Amino acid sequence: MLAAPLLISGTAFAQMDQNTSPGTDREKGLIEEIFKIEKKTDKFNLFLDMHGDFDAGWTGSKFDGGKFRFQQLRVEARGDINSWLSYRYRQRLNKGDTPNGYYDNVLGSIDIAGIGLNFNKWSLFLGKQCAAYGGIEFDLNPIEIYQYSDMVDYMSNFMTGVNVAYNPTPNQQIQFQVLNGLTSSSKEMYGDYTAAKLPLLYTLNWNGNFNDVYKTRWSASFMNETKGEHMWYFALGNDFNISEKFQMYFDWMYSIEGVDRKGIITDIVAPNGWNKKAAKTDIMSFVLHANYRFHPKWNLFGKFMYENEGVYKTNTMDVLDAAGNETPVELKAGKYRTALGYIGGIEYYPFKDRTLHFFATYVGRNYLYTAKAQAFGAKHQNTNSVQVGFIWHMPVF
Repeated sequence: MLAAPLLISGTAFAQMDQNTSPGTDREKGLIEEIFKIEKKTDKFNLFLDMHGDFDAGWTGSKFDGGKFRFQQLRVEARGDINSWLSYRYRQRLNKGDTPNGYYDNVLGSIDIAGIGLNFNKWSLFLGKQCAAYGGIEFDLNPIEIYQYSDMVDYMSNFMTGVNVAYNPTPNQQIQFQVLNGLTSSSKEMYGDYTAAKLPLLYTLNWNGNFNDVYKTRWSASFMNETKGEHMWYFALGNDFNISEKFQMYFDWMYSIEGVDRKGIITDIVAPNGWNKKAAKTDIMSFVLHANYRFHPKWNLFGKFMYENEGVYKTNTMDVLDAAGNETPVELKAGKYRTALGYIGGIEYYPFKDRTLHFFATYVGRNYLYTAKAQAFGAKHQNTNSVQVGFIWHMPVF
């Protein structure tokens, strides 16, 4: 997440690259360098994405422990078959899967699997893909993220469908996307609501580039969650390339959910379980991030996140007590939680033309609950962690 915009600021559309343009990174792969094989085609590109670190964490003043871990480990293959046909496949290797039960009959560890069709100013991507939700942070390669905001952290964003993109100019792009809204069964995701007949997600996205100084990732989305209940989601991502050394972005995101798709409010008000998720919930998120590349190989970064999570319309919900019995409770409209996040650190890039970097970062989170949430037993919480590790989008071939 944090230094990537400095390194990819020359890419006009990250979403377009993510979905339809497989050959944007032309670095010598590991196999090429070891065996001195000269690559003469762009039909096959293979990458290994790694984010590994040592993480030491605290909850309040209590030390939880430390461990080595891989936050992200993905393999990716992509290529251009000819001038109009391309493909892309990416799978997460450190995510468990069951062989069946996914709504689109594709393992949840597979982020992207599909083909791209390119026709001058028009392009399509067919298959499993990333939702074109907008926002600068959301659009980055997941291995670059040290800590997402709650909005993105709780979001399901890899689904199957179709994306249609139109580039009226080389620096402006409009996307329209239709995807499956479910990633498992409706009952597993929402509980005992009546399932929607067409649980689909519709997204309209604008990606703009104004002389590589200001870039936009704006979107509006509508989803059929269950019968009669819908989600609206809006994202305004703004990237500012102020100078060669200083870059920042600001994301505003807002989600209005007929049924609590993310489950944040449900977890607060029903800690013992539920048969139906909470209804009429919303979350508003602000993310501000800045990079200062004081040396070609060194980058200082900082990020601040602020989120309000609550209920936009008073309603009644049945929650389970400790004995498993249903009890009706009133969810009053208003804010239930404020989530704060603050991240800072330093990164070192040893190679000029590779995305390998080493990092040391601090991640802090504060969760502040209002009286409405405290009535259900919620208590203020803060967590802190120090992480030291490496990130590499490694070209294998």
